[in-house]
Amino acid sequence: MTGTEQAKARQKGGAVKSFLFFIGGLALLAAIALGVGGYLGYQAAVKPGPAREDVIVLLPPGSAVSTIAHQLEDEGAIEHPEIFIAAVRLKGVQSEVKAGEYLIPARSSVLEIIDQLREGKSILHYFTAPEGRTTAQIIRLLNEHEVLEGEITVEPGEGELLPETFAFIRGETRDNLLRRMMKDQDALIDAIWDDRAMELPFSTPEEAIILASIVEKETGVAEERPRIAAVFVNRLKKGMRLESDPTIIYGLTQGEPLGRGLRVSELRGETPYNTYVIRGLPPTPIANPGKASIEAVLNPADTEDLFFVADGTGGHVFASTLREHNANVAKWRSIERQRAAKNGK
Repeated sequence: MTGTEQAKARQKGGAVKSFLFFIGGLALLAAIALGVGGYLGYQAAVKPGPAREDVIVLLPPGSAVSTIAHQLEDEGAIEHPEIFIAAVRLKGVQSEVKAGEYLIPARSSVLEIIDQLREGKSILHYFTAPEGRTTAQIIRLLNEHEVLEGEITVEPGEGELLPETFAFIRGETRDNLLRRMMKDQDALIDAIWDDRAMELPFSTPEEAIILASIVEKETGVAEERPRIAAVFVNRLKKGMRLESDPTIIYGLTQGEPLGRGLRVSELRGETPYNTYVIRGLPPTPIANPGKASIEAVLNPADTEDLFFVADGTGGHVFASTLREHNANVAKWRSIERQRAAKNGK
């Protein structure tokens, strides 16, 4: 190789080295830039958010990550939606972010919000179906609830709902909640029916619900229910009429408040629900009994009681003979007269 050729080769080699050095420098700068960018992005994702108060956000089903990010920005939960989007993608959790109604705590970071949406812990709302209400009354309460959705198309019968407090998330329909009440009552009966007392004067769960609804309407004192149930069970065994005022009222108003005392003519009126006239159980429940009343009629107290009357304190006094009962009634009438005199009536 001549001297000229050697010189050209050295120049060419130097140029290659310079180019490689230049490329390596660019790669290094890019890596540094990425590192700095990643660090700054991480810092932005973990720093406290802008919200000074808790924020409620409703994320509709099917919302894209970008839509969620901008909605969080609109609600004031985050400042930069692009950081939220990037963090979701870097974590690879695009499919894990769940729709729902969320309460975002004040100052939550982007990463904390992402974790909350992944857990899907939506705000819980509650509906309470009070014990002893008729099905029509419970349906009215459902229709008045502001969070529940949809028109009611389910048609449960009287006594087919289990009164409880039900938790649900926004989007729950009134029909679904009614179905839950019906399913819960069936599950309760299935769970306790086989453990019922021996020789009860009824043979089906449906009859148990009818009697439980009467017990429910006769007392609001929890500890009295097994003893009230025992009175009715004992009367049925002896072929005695139940003589329950709430059954008459149901026959007159379908369970709506009567607003006055029963008249003598109503006590003697021959309706399917007048247990002063008919023997045995009325044809349907008169309300939706709660768990305690259902359990009470399946396992009533072991007593010989056949009568009860109010005692003036919100509870009742019991008797096993008519003589005792008449004395108790006389005491109750005296209490009523004293109260009327005190109130100037």
